[in-house]
Amino acid sequence: MKKNSITTLNQFISDQQNKFPYVQGSLSRIFSAIQLAAKMINRDVRKAGLIDILGNFGETNVQGEEQKKLDVISNDVFKKLIDMGSDCVCIVSEEDEGVHWCPDGREAKYILAIDPLDGSSNIDVNASIGSIFSVYKRPSMDKPVTEADILQMGRHQVAAGYVIYGSATMFVYTTGNGVNGFTLDDSIQEFCLSHPDIKTPENGSILSVNEGNLNDFPKGVQDYIAWCKETNKEEKRPYSARYIGSLIADFHRNLLKGGVYLYPPTAKAPNGKLRLLYECNPMAFLAEQAGGKASNGKMRIMDIQPTEFHQRTPLIIGSAAMVERIEKMMGSEASGT
Repeated sequence: MKKNSITTLNQFISDQQNKFPYVQGSLSRIFSAIQLAAKMINRDVRKAGLIDILGNFGETNVQGEEQKKLDVISNDVFKKLIDMGSDCVCIVSEEDEGVHWCPDGREAKYILAIDPLDGSSNIDVNASIGSIFSVYKRPSMDKPVTEADILQMGRHQVAAGYVIYGSATMFVYTTGNGVNGFTLDDSIQEFCLSHPDIKTPENGSILSVNEGNLNDFPKGVQDYIAWCKETNKEEKRPYSARYIGSLIADFHRNLLKGGVYLYPPTAKAPNGKLRLLYECNPMAFLAEQAGGKASNGKMRIMDIQPTEFHQRTPLIIGSAAMVERIEKMMGSEASGT
């Protein structure tokens, strides 16, 4: 990027089309729809307290979690805009029980998975929240898409990203050729390249975990947390504890600064809490493209075969060296060493 030049997200995608042909046409239309959805959601987030859309919607989603008004609004915005202007055969959302089949998507090439508003518990306290998306190709154009076709491993993603609504609104994405971040310029309502070719540090000094569940964590995770708190100046320990309670906010900070985010299994949630399709796979794709790692403690997140739309999994994600150390300590626990 030239000094003092501005590259918008649309310009960047256009430049990428010549280098990476699969970014052309229909995939770029999906990005256009997601951009517009993000701008509309950003507007509502900024005005939420003024237009009475804070608080609970009064219903629960498919996971039994209480829906916020902004959850429902964001989900509707994404579905309407994808229906109107993209090339998706269907959408699966964290907020919906089943598949949303796009009305004009019979001949479409792509499948979209979304978490329309991640971090709902932080909506009413003005903490950072965001939207997460993931794109897959339909397996065949010769036959209708089935529910089994939607349940693809994360390694088959062709694009993934998130929008974080924080002190600034950022759009961060990958199509398998690195990670780039764009900040929304409110004056022109365009996402502009601000963080080119993001690389997460190999190691870090930030630990993001809800220690309120510490006694329910596997022993290997407990041992790792204790190790992080030990004093070792050469290894820059003890680490800093930073936990917002919003995956997208914790992940974004650690992606840029270096750190690890943990949501391990517990007695109450032996399969973890986070959804594989809507949260873990897209974040894992981004982490790996930036030089990090993502694991469930036993295997790579993107090698897990989904068996249901709302499948949950433990998640360890962030700087590669930190993830590897946790895997090693959990592996030692399993082997009894």
